[in-house]
Amino acid sequence: MTLSTQSMFSRASQQMQDLQAAINKTQVQISTGQQLTGASDDPQKSNLISGLQLAIDRQDAYAKSVGSLSDRLKGAETALTAATKDMARLKQLAVQAANDTLSTSDRAAIGLEVDGIRHDLQSLAATRDVDGNYLFSGTRMTTAPFESDAAGGLAYGGDQVDTSIEIGEGRVLTLQLAGPKIFTGVRRDGANGQPGQAGFFQVIDDFSAAVKTSDAAGMQRGLAELDTLADGLTLATARVGSYQKQLDSQQSVLDATKLQLQSTLSSLRDSDYTEAITRLQQQTLSLQAAQGSFARTADLNLFNFLK
Repeated sequence: MTLSTQSMFSRASQQMQDLQAAINKTQVQISTGQQLTGASDDPQKSNLISGLQLAIDRQDAYAKSVGSLSDRLKGAETALTAATKDMARLKQLAVQAANDTLSTSDRAAIGLEVDGIRHDLQSLAATRDVDGNYLFSGTRMTTAPFESDAAGGLAYGGDQVDTSIEIGEGRVLTLQLAGPKIFTGVRRDGANGQPGQAGFFQVIDDFSAAVKTSDAAGMQRGLAELDTLADGLTLATARVGSYQKQLDSQQSVLDATKLQLQSTLSSLRDSDYTEAITRLQQQTLSLQAAQGSFARTADLNLFNFLK
């Protein structure tokens, strides 16, 4: 079968175009570092790559939530550590104030120190995070947790709703950081014998008043109630520490998961530079050979044949 000159030229031209397209594709793979130059190269692989990237983005979002929450917990832990030290000093003052050898002026001085510590505890209860949100107001993070009421005491202004935050696939951490769950009060029976409750700051205010008036019974009651307040802070500190450990553990899980996803993504998406460069050299040589062959064929004519 005889091939026409036009057919021969067409085939040679198409071959060189295909080789040039392959070279261009390989050059793009080398310059971008990615195997696929477009979704049409391999739709199935392209979908897998998109899914993996979305999964990595979710891990990053979870990690951001974990980091933000961890910062809040560190702030809470710092505040509670300082509050625990304040409570230890209050207990020392309670023991000191109960000494029968103290004068009225001595107890008045102790009362002033108690008031100062109470003010410091109120400030610690109003601790904010880096975004200016209160740590101990429940979900009402823009509302101060404890503010003065009409009776001169402190009233809780937040809510007692637990905060639930998603920190991973199917994993939610529920925080109990509302003021009354941190700065817990005590059970105190009323004058009629009915069980009642005295808030954290009310206990300290009542103790301060007992010290200033040398009320022996009030001071003894205050000493016992201050122990209860201190126990509440200790439990709250342990709870915050438990939350922090869960976050640290989850951060390790997120890091490991992301690393695995990135490894899988790299195997599907990233170019093998050594293989790509070798392939480019081969394709370039093939194109040069095809061009040389075409040039020699194009020069053939009857005149040259007769020579």
